[in-house]
Amino acid sequence: MDFELSDEQVMLRDTVRDVLTKTYDIETLRAVTDTPLGWSRDVWGSLAEIGLLGLVFDEAHGGFGAGPEELAAVMGEFGATLAPEPFLDSVVVPGLLVERSDADEALKAEFLGALASGERLAAFAHLEQGDRWPSFAVATSAADGTVTGTKPLVPHGDCADVFVVSARDADGTVGLYLVEADADGVSRTAYRTHDRRRGAQVRFEAAPATRLGGDAAAVVADVQRTEQSAQCAEAVGAMTRSLNLTVEYLKSRKQFGVPLAAFQALAHRAADMYVALELASSMNLYLTAALSEGSADDVTASRAKLQICRSGRLIGQEAVQMHGGIGVTAEYPVGHYVSRLTAIAHTLGDANAHLTELSSHLREWDMVTVG
Repeated sequence: MDFELSDEQVMLRDTVRDVLTKTYDIETLRAVTDTPLGWSRDVWGSLAEIGLLGLVFDEAHGGFGAGPEELAAVMGEFGATLAPEPFLDSVVVPGLLVERSDADEALKAEFLGALASGERLAAFAHLEQGDRWPSFAVATSAADGTVTGTKPLVPHGDCADVFVVSARDADGTVGLYLVEADADGVSRTAYRTHDRRRGAQVRFEAAPATRLGGDAAAVVADVQRTEQSAQCAEAVGAMTRSLNLTVEYLKSRKQFGVPLAAFQALAHRAADMYVALELASSMNLYLTAALSEGSADDVTASRAKLQICRSGRLIGQEAVQMHGGIGVTAEYPVGHYVSRLTAIAHTLGDANAHLTELSSHLREWDMVTVG
């Protein structure tokens, strides 16, 4: 595998970087995330204009057919800038669920075209009370063309125009259903998360729904692996920026007349941060490569996510500690990066959940002996 980005991937990354870095410094980020929407429709329009919203969709559905490498390059820039636009939650995840389902091609083209143009926003309503990765209860029921149930954790469900809902039919099969946000029987309560993002609890009371094919368990698992990879790439971008901010601070801040970087203990701690970043970056590449080759499974995703969780925690804590008091102020970016890394580390399984998942597969592997 070539670990360097191609010319086209570099151009994509730099284009996204240009759009996001021109918009977001810490003051602008705080101002935008303090609005009721929590992100900028102007930036969203710019992302639609450069074709980013259709990046991962098939060309037949109005997209560019890009793979995991391109998605990772883009998400790294979202992580580095902390851009709050719901690219992953409102476009990539619900769009791929519909595209990879057994739905009618005409429905797919209409749905994905609206997402790619920025005309509509979607959200995946899946998690329910008591769910713990990797198992999901899916107690929401589907019957007679309607769905009934409560989804308390719907990322960016507050601004969605349509929901992709997981529900169980009378035979116990988990399927995916399209439900319009303004349909009868749909109500939602918006909330704000600690990393300044938005979500909603959504209730469905016999809400009219369109089923997307048959058993969707495999489709959900497949898309969640892609989501894991995208979040790992976002985390690597956030970790990289956190390390850079810390190194810059150590070089510029003086104590006893010399830069903090001159103190050996702090230099060693910064080196540990760099090692943790390299481990996270390598595991992110590992997962991205596996997805590209079609060999990714839950074990592969858990290996990557476990390292992302561990590295993110170490880098975040050290970044705050070495900045001192300024590291936890709202006016300085480091604390915001730590908050975002923490949120990613608790999405689709935390470190303990992924360690447990990996441990459950120990008997499947051959014993390695040295002799």
